[in-house]
Amino acid sequence: MLLRFLKYSFLLFLLFILMLCLWFVPITKKITQYELADNTSYDVVIIPGVPFIPPSWNEVMQMRLIWAKHLYQTKKAKHFITSGSAVYSPYVEANVMKAYLVQMGVPDSLIIIEDKAQHSTENVWYSYQKAMQMGFKTVAFASDPFQTSVLYYFAKKRVPSMRFLPVLFDTLQTLNHHEPFINQDSLLVKNFVALPEKENWFTRFSGTLGKHIPYSKP
Repeated sequence: MLLRFLKYSFLLFLLFILMLCLWFVPITKKITQYELADNTSYDVVIIPGVPFIPPSWNEVMQMRLIWAKHLYQTKKAKHFITSGSAVYSPYVEANVMKAYLVQMGVPDSLIIIEDKAQHSTENVWYSYQKAMQMGFKTVAFASDPFQTSVLYYFAKKRVPSMRFLPVLFDTLQTLNHHEPFINQDSLLVKNFVALPEKENWFTRFSGTLGKHIPYSKP
C-alpha cells in the first residue's frame, strides 16, 4: 500500500519536475555550454539521487544517469559520487544509481557512494565534503535544469569552487535510453521507514533548506 501511494505521488512529482525543467532549460543550457567549452576534465562529478520505485527507473533517474554516462564517455568526469539515502522508498538511492552506472559501462572502482543525504542540499554538501576528504581537486554537480537552478545559489555560498554540468536536452535526445538490468532484490532495505513517517512537513522542509547540515563539522 505504501509503495503504491509513493508511486502515484511520485509520478505527480515527476511531472511537476519535468515541467519546471523545461522552464529552466535556457538558463542552465548556458551554464553547461560555458563549462564544457573550457575542456576541463573534472576529478569527480556528483550525481544526486531520486527515489527508486520498482520495477524500473523513473524519468528523472534515467535522465541523470544517461547524462552521467555521457560525461564519462566524453572524458568530462574521471569519477562519480552517487548521492542519496533511502528516503521515500526502501532503496538507497546512491546504491541503485551505482548499480545502473556499472551496468552502463562505468567501472565500479570509479564510483563512490554517499548514502547519508536525505535532501538535495545535503547531496551537495555531503558529497563535496567526501570529495575533499578523498583528495579530489575539481568537483562538478550534474543534474537536471530545475534542480541545478534551485541549488545554484546554495552551492555558490557553501561550496563556491564546485561547478555545474546540468543536462543538455539536445544532447540527451541523441543518447541511448536503454535501461540495463540490475539486481533490485539485493538492494532492498529491510525494515525501511519512509521519511514522512519519521518527520513532519516542517522538519522535512527545514532539511530541504539545508538546516540539518552540521556545517561546522569537517
